Amino acid sequence: MYESEITRFIAELRQKNPRLESSQREGRALLWDRPQDADAARRYRQSRVPQQAYVYYPKDFT
Repeated sequence: MYESEITRFIAELRQKNPRLESSQREGRALLWDRPQDADAARRYRQSRVPQQAYVYYPKDFT
C-alpha cells in the first residue's frame, strides 16, 4: 500500500514524541477553547459600524 512522505514523516514524529498530540491539545486549550459569552458577542455584533462602499475614497471629498 502506498504511503506518502508526509504520512511517514508524521508517523515517525509521533513515534519519537508520543506526547505530541496531547501537548498540541493543551496549547489549543490555552488560546481557543474558552467559554463564550453570548451577551458580549451580541453587543459586539450590534456595535459594528457598516463599512462604506468604497473604502479608499473618502466620503466627504470636495
